[in-house]
Amino acid sequence: MLFDRNIESRCEYCLHSIPLGYNEVACCKRGVMESGGSCGAFRYEPTKREPQFALSLNEDGFSEDDFAI
Repeated sequence: MLFDRNIESRCEYCLHSIPLGYNEVACCKRGVMESGGSCGAFRYEPTKREPQFALSLNEDGFSEDDFAI
């Protein structure tokens, strides 16, 4: 879940981090860190996290009658 309270602590999801490149973030508390790292100053920022998978619509399971009023 995107807004789950039990989220794994990762620098890439932290309020204090700014993405730098492939695997690095700039932290205002610790400097340059790996995006998978974490520290005691971690504060979760849900807008920085992307869902791991996208739900897909099963297009084959519908007919014209399903959409008729």
